[in-house]
Amino acid sequence: MIAGVDEVGRGALAGPVVAAAVILNPGRVPEGVDDSKRLTARQREDLYCRIQSTALAFATSAVDAPEIDRINILQATKAAMVRAVDGLHPGPDYLLIDAITIDRLPAAQQGIIHGDQLSQSIAAASIVAKVTRDLIMRKWHEEFPEYGWDHNVGYGTRIHLNALRRMGPSPLHRQTFAGVRPREGKLWDERI
Repeated sequence: MIAGVDEVGRGALAGPVVAAAVILNPGRVPEGVDDSKRLTARQREDLYCRIQSTALAFATSAVDAPEIDRINILQATKAAMVRAVDGLHPGPDYLLIDAITIDRLPAAQQGIIHGDQLSQSIAAASIVAKVTRDLIMRKWHEEFPEYGWDHNVGYGTRIHLNALRRMGPSPLHRQTFAGVRPREGKLWDERI
């Protein structure tokens, strides 16, 4: 029972970091599973449904912006991954994790640099995490449409940064991240 584990949203200015853990069925791996960044939105959404219907187990977890601000993004990423792995039923015997290892996990593990490009299990987790986070941010877009989260899903695009400059941060923004608030004594960069 090998689980792939990955996260999405570490570099965003708003919203949660989302982790997914997936145990693929070796006999039913959906064709086309790849690093979520190499896929179109339509391909990711199709694979998300196929992964969920064929996987032996999958789970997701999100850590919100206030917790990210409180414990930092690396610790929030690890917390989300631990919670996702804990949500797997049946539990894994071994973990393949994109780029890092995590002390708090009970199973043996291996961190793989660029794991989402090298492991189908990690790639499947990257797809599940990405689609889950995109859905969360599109839902929040309905309440905060000025930031353009339906397109940028919380990342620092020109539209998002301009909205931050005009209106300041929302409750979903990561207050400790550069770009969310101007640095003390500095004005917003007018070139944005």
